[in-house]
Amino acid sequence: MSVIDELTNELARLPGIGRKTALRLTYHLLKQPADQCTRLATALTELKLRIHPCKQCGNLTEAALCSFCSDPRRNGAILCVVEDAADISSIERSAEYRGLYHVLGGRLSPLDGVGPDDLAIDQLVQRVGERQVTEVILATNPSLEGEATALYVQRQLSRAGIRITRIARGLPVGGDLEYADGVTIAQALSARRDMI
Repeated sequence: MSVIDELTNELARLPGIGRKTALRLTYHLLKQPADQCTRLATALTELKLRIHPCKQCGNLTEAALCSFCSDPRRNGAILCVVEDAADISSIERSAEYRGLYHVLGGRLSPLDGVGPDDLAIDQLVQRVGERQVTEVILATNPSLEGEATALYVQRQLSRAGIRITRIARGLPVGGDLEYADGVTIAQALSARRDMI
């Protein structure tokens, strides 16, 4: 196997990158100066060496605590539970949430061999028990696995005596009803709120 094929195969393993795109990226890198390829290789190596889960919430960071857990302006009484660290940036883009996070590290998926012991659910229960948490927001994806994960986490936290909420689901801003599926419309109707 040639070096071109090896790099193409490795790039094709990345999410959202098919074989044709991987080959196009390989040829693009071949056209670049050697120092640019070296910088890319160094950045990838440094990424694996320096980034690790935050010891408190599981977010990815270079420090012992991530920027959210170390920020005294964040509301520590509210935890937003997400499947993966990448989900945090989506919530932060809203500029509406000022609490802390807890990263589960995935979602329950028996078909893929992912059970409760593979996720940071026990750490969440322990964290809620040790801190002055008053609300946990379950922000798992609205997939079958995400819903099962949210239900499981809710059951694990039910004895904690705190408010447990689920993010609303439904129609996106700018979406058309005629293109929405029945489940999405049903969720939008059940999550409706009063108009002020």
